[in-house]
Amino acid sequence: MCILFWHRCDLRVEDNVGLSAARESSAKIIGVFCFDPNILKRDDIAPARVAYMIGCLQELQTSYQQLGSQLLILYDEPDRAIPKLASALNCQQVIWNLDVEPYAKERDRQLQQILKERGIEFKTYWDKLLHEPGTIKTATDKPYTVYTPFWKNWLKQKKYEPCQPLKPLLGLTETEEIAARKAGAIALPTAQDLGYPWENGFILEPGETAAKERLAEFCNSALYEYQEQRNFPAIDGTSRLSAALKFGAIGIRTVWQTAQIAYENCRSDEARKNVQTWQQELAWREFYHHALYFFPELAEGAYREIFKYFPWENNENYFQAWCEGKTGYPIVDAAMRQLNETGWMHNRCRMIVASFLTKDLIIDWRWGEKYFMQNLCDGDLAANNGGWQWSASSGMDPKPLRIFNPASQSKKFDSEGEYIRQWVDELRSFDPEYLVTGKIPPLELQYCGYPAPIVDHNQQQRKFKALYKYIKEENGKI
Repeated sequence: MCILFWHRCDLRVEDNVGLSAARESSAKIIGVFCFDPNILKRDDIAPARVAYMIGCLQELQTSYQQLGSQLLILYDEPDRAIPKLASALNCQQVIWNLDVEPYAKERDRQLQQILKERGIEFKTYWDKLLHEPGTIKTATDKPYTVYTPFWKNWLKQKKYEPCQPLKPLLGLTETEEIAARKAGAIALPTAQDLGYPWENGFILEPGETAAKERLAEFCNSALYEYQEQRNFPAIDGTSRLSAALKFGAIGIRTVWQTAQIAYENCRSDEARKNVQTWQQELAWREFYHHALYFFPELAEGAYREIFKYFPWENNENYFQAWCEGKTGYPIVDAAMRQLNETGWMHNRCRMIVASFLTKDLIIDWRWGEKYFMQNLCDGDLAANNGGWQWSASSGMDPKPLRIFNPASQSKKFDSEGEYIRQWVDELRSFDPEYLVTGKIPPLELQYCGYPAPIVDHNQQQRKFKALYKYIKEENGKI
């Protein structure tokens, strides 16, 4: 039996639930990846993300070759391209792993209907989460809308082991290869070919090999100091696996198992606390994916009712300054320049710049959410949306008015200004006090060419709170 395995956000051969299930049924498995023009032509696609994805696909093609098969590449709408290829190769089954995003769910529904009409069997699996949506619910059988009880329930549930290594595969015959090309199979394009050139490199090299090496390195060292060091952007204290998890260059069961082994090897409560803090971050990822699955409307707007009416000011000049890293707030500008140059931003800084955009500049969080998606190599709808709504106070958050003070954040997490100096060239020679407080004399600003603060934090904080109070009273909602 010939099985067509459709890769999406699972660009690896190891610890792949759907691919492992396919191998149990047949040795003849042909991989396929379909560039969907409905996604590529959107206005929130990051060149860094496209380039990272293609790097993962290059290694995935090599992995298939080493196993004895092929990874075919298509460029078309999947509900048209996948059935056409399956028919051309006389595949009896099409198998893929599921996703939580609204577009992916609708696309799957359409494909399933077409495959059914053509008499082609299909099977789907959950691979990207340790617990699929619907398995972690409240006592009243409802999805969680608050993280802490979700985490407590989630942690208690048994986690599956990584899938067994894949046995060798059978690939296409020469005749079948010709049929595949006639059915639309193409050579793997570059990011440049797709209109998304990226030459700035990556925080972590694409592919399964680099992801596994980074996981091992992190869990052998930085993980044991994670709770404290994760908050300091000048320190390499985080896993930096976010892009690998976004595209499935590494399996989440492999990640969890490695973390658990590290936990079991801990010799102190402090070390165990560090490991569990990272595990909590993995649970946050799952919480946001479950939330998007059950509340697809999150992709379009606020969860909290009051923020559906919030009077955002949306000053376009302020927004442009924020995007370019020219707000006059050093920690904010350093973070935005890191994003623009590398396609990645430290998580502590993501919270700082998101709070600044929404609470200081009083700009709709959806503007920032979209800009992140246009630039992040790890841009993931569920995680990015969840993080932005958390920062904007519009999401599933029991503390609605969390406001970050840029100076306080700098003092606490970049007290010597190392991170700021790394990304804001104009300020490299300045004393830490200037960098942290942002209170740089006007003549010094003029000399170095750095902008004065575009707003006053304290004034804007009061203004935001007043707007919040007003809209709350007007609508009588929380």
